Amino acid sequence: MSAGPVLLFLHGVGAGDVEDQWQVALSGALVRLGYPELTEDRWIAPKYAWALRNGDGKVRLPPVTVKDLGKDDARVNRRAFERRTSAMEYRLGRHEDAPGRAVLSGAVDIAFETDPFKQAWNYLRDEQARARVLTRVLDSLPASGELVIVGHSLGSVIAADLIRRLPPSLHVVGTITIGSPIAAGAVNAIELRESLEEPPANLDWWINFWNGFDPVAALRGLSSVMPWLLDLRVTTALSSRVHSAVEYLSDARVAEAIGYAMHGSLSTEIVRTTNAVDIPLDADEKVVLLALRFAHLVGAHLKGDVRDRFLGALRATQANAVEAMLQRRDNEGRSRPELVARLALDLSNAGAEAASPAPGMYLTKEDALVQLIVLASDNFLRPFDIGFNDAVKRRAMGDLTAELGLGSPLGGEVLDAIELAEKTLSGDKGPNWIRIGVMGAGAVAIVVATGGIALAAGAGLAGAAALTSALAAFGPGGMIGGLITAGSLVTAGGGGIAFGLASSGTSAEAVESIVMRQLAAVILRRKLRLDQDPSVWHLLVETERQVRRQHERLDEFSDPKSPVLVELRKKIQVLERALKFMREQELEPVGASQWSTAVR
Repeated sequence: MSAGPVLLFLHGVGAGDVEDQWQVALSGALVRLGYPELTEDRWIAPKYAWALRNGDGKVRLPPVTVKDLGKDDARVNRRAFERRTSAMEYRLGRHEDAPGRAVLSGAVDIAFETDPFKQAWNYLRDEQARARVLTRVLDSLPASGELVIVGHSLGSVIAADLIRRLPPSLHVVGTITIGSPIAAGAVNAIELRESLEEPPANLDWWINFWNGFDPVAALRGLSSVMPWLLDLRVTTALSSRVHSAVEYLSDARVAEAIGYAMHGSLSTEIVRTTNAVDIPLDADEKVVLLALRFAHLVGAHLKGDVRDRFLGALRATQANAVEAMLQRRDNEGRSRPELVARLALDLSNAGAEAASPAPGMYLTKEDALVQLIVLASDNFLRPFDIGFNDAVKRRAMGDLTAELGLGSPLGGEVLDAIELAEKTLSGDKGPNWIRIGVMGAGAVAIVVATGGIALAAGAGLAGAAALTSALAAFGPGGMIGGLITAGSLVTAGGGGIAFGLASSGTSAEAVESIVMRQLAAVILRRKLRLDQDPSVWHLLVETERQVRRQHERLDEFSDPKSPVLVELRKKIQVLERALKFMREQELEPVGASQWSTAVR
């Protein structure tokens, strides 16, 4: 055998593709992508159709050689497996489901009576047939080295059964299953599923490709029974060959997964990524890279299990963020910045940790203030949720402000301002330590409630255009959209924002979270001797007016304990406390008393 992984192809029912047309299809798809063709010294395709039907004498079932891991080792293995799986998901791109067709529901029922299901069921129930097939396959393999397994139809069932019975020195760098019936109830692969509740220790990743028009795949992937693997849906020709290995292996994404497992990254891919021009970052990209930099600084201060989970979540979050930024550039016909493209190259390596963005994006105190408050009080790893103590956050925030040229003490001052704002709004009960991520949820609620008009109104003409463009590209949720909208809500004012805060679609908890960040910005501006933003006061007054009006309108006829009224009273209380604090600290704008009286 030649150096590098060897591909093992496990065929489906019938004679077993005697002419190896699967190899012709796959080799052609690999060449089209820029990979080398699949030469004879790099693949093995044992034929075992006869073994499923008959055999001489008794054959022992090959033993399980890859034992179950202990609890701690299994957790470590699962996390490493997820990092590699996330890297493959990033490499192959986000999956978009194609619409299914209702007319195929009858085809699924018919398929339950056809050979793929019958032979899969027989394989799992006839121990002698199972032993003959596994022995035949194992006898064809090298004793050590690296293996890529491709299993089609019944071959996917055999692949799942084979992995834990391989020689200990034979490592599986990737498993690709296509047209698999494992999730079909007719196969009844309960024992097989139970043996694979966790990813085997000798397996790097497993991707299952399924076609929504393939009745053998039962119109679903395998993650329903083995949630740790990656399901990707492909769309092949709707014909009598919809289930064939040739159709699946001709798909570019299937071929790319196999090509990467066999050869690694394409040289042209590396050149294309690293040749990115040194293009300046736009405002939204600066926000995202600053957040990723802060996340890496946090990770550097964590230890043990929390650190492992945090870095795993960071890698996945960074992969999605980088992909979104590059896709946005491509869609708009703009060149890719080298700073972002380099992060994409690092994330395409399944075994690499996420590289940290370089420090050095210098901001003025005024520009930095908003972003620092958001990073210190929001969930920058959305949708993951990992807690860590305040001391870690303080050290990381000090590191970040020092890198920005603003001095490390500013990091602590940011957190002090947030803490004071929380205490102010919580009243006599003490700080309630508003849950991280609520601001992001409130941002999404306001965007939905106002169609984005609220944020646009608060951003000014130029800012509104930029914000609208960003939300169109990234959406209000997720890591990027959440940071952008949260930052906009810290500084935004005007009737649109007030309407969004007063809306029943925005919870009292979200209002408290958003008001807290705005109040923290007021406190921090005073601490840094920066000019106050008068729109904050006017926003709070206008929001209070709208909330009070809603309360009075509903209170007249609704039950006193109505949940809607309870939420409105909570909002009023939060707004009253914020305004009282600003008045007592002489932070209200000149003439504000007369203005607030006039609008009531």
